[in-house]
Amino acid sequence: MSQNDPNRGRNGQNGPPDLDEVFRDLNRKLSRLLGGKPDKGGQGGNQGGRPGASFTPPSYKGGAAVVVGVLAALWLASGFYIVDAREEGVVLRLGSYNRLTEPGLQWHAPYPFEKAEIVNLTELRSIEVGYRGSAQNRVPEESLMLTSDQNIIDVQLSVQYDIKDARAFLFNNAARERDGKDLVKQAAETAIREVVGRNKVDFVLNEGRAQIASDARKLIQDVLDRYRAGIRVAKVNINDVQPPQAVLAAFDDAVKAGQDKDKLRNEGMAYANEVVPKAKGMASRLVQEAEGYQQQVVERAQGDAERFKQVLPEYNKAPKVMRDRLYLDMMQQIMNNSSKVLVDQKGGNSLLYLPLDKLTQMASPGAAAPAQPSASPAPEAPAQPASPPAAKNGRDASRGRDFFGAER
Repeated sequence: MSQNDPNRGRNGQNGPPDLDEVFRDLNRKLSRLLGGKPDKGGQGGNQGGRPGASFTPPSYKGGAAVVVGVLAALWLASGFYIVDAREEGVVLRLGSYNRLTEPGLQWHAPYPFEKAEIVNLTELRSIEVGYRGSAQNRVPEESLMLTSDQNIIDVQLSVQYDIKDARAFLFNNAARERDGKDLVKQAAETAIREVVGRNKVDFVLNEGRAQIASDARKLIQDVLDRYRAGIRVAKVNINDVQPPQAVLAAFDDAVKAGQDKDKLRNEGMAYANEVVPKAKGMASRLVQEAEGYQQQVVERAQGDAERFKQVLPEYNKAPKVMRDRLYLDMMQQIMNNSSKVLVDQKGGNSLLYLPLDKLTQMASPGAAAPAQPSASPAPEAPAQPASPPAAKNGRDASRGRDFFGAER
């Protein structure tokens, strides 16, 4: 039997299936799905040699309506979406902004008429400038900056930000990344270079990190607000600030020298704080002593003047007597400190015994003040007068003179 024979495939003969039979089977399956009723006549069973029930043609018009209704329901259901409490929905109608939606179950016209964009407002995003992942993975083209005193410094920082305006974030950004990281990174690089360029290297390296981070955050926020990016900068962290690797050793030496300078200055200030109060105290004591001496001298001079005024009337009454008295008082004061002994030999040859041990002590340096020399008269000498001991010791006895210079 040739392949073009119309009876091929029937009556249990081997061969490819008949196309009419395939279409009839497919038609029966569609009829069952669309509600068609089977025909129980025997005509269909005579065809092809197999008895069986035949089907009436289904109602294709009603089945198509059901299919269209199901598809329409699915299409309308595709417009439902859920907005979380931390998110905000932005509905676009034919590609342009239409409205904002609150958290909860929302609906928009299905594609292609409307589209909903969900933006997370509370998610804290972060970008890194000058490094990737860790401080060892440096990016020199981002981290190397120039200070105001023309020094190169290596600064690494991270910026944390979130979304404050969903509409502005979606429509005012030409960012390559969905989170706008490239936009924030460009603003951060611009701001940190400007802030570092306004300060000196010592300020950036040591005490100025917090101030630089605060100034950089304000400047980044100003740039983003100027472009209406809808982004809020939460925090800027200065992770690492140090000189470039090529000059790091020189900077360490300079820092060590600065520390030594501070140490020596502190030691000098401590010594000054110890010496200056002592010097001030000594100066104050000397001033007070000088003032006391001044007051003492002035009061003594005033007392002497008052005493002189009191003695003057008495002197005027008896000048000679007062003159003698004053002379005797003065000579007494002078002779108390003298080592000479006055002996009056007029009127007799009296043998005098002098206290030589006391005279020797008075003649020696540093000797104490001598006592008043006493002369005791000896008994009458025999016929021949003996020489006084002072003559034997090589001492000359002075002849006594009265206080007025007349020899007795």
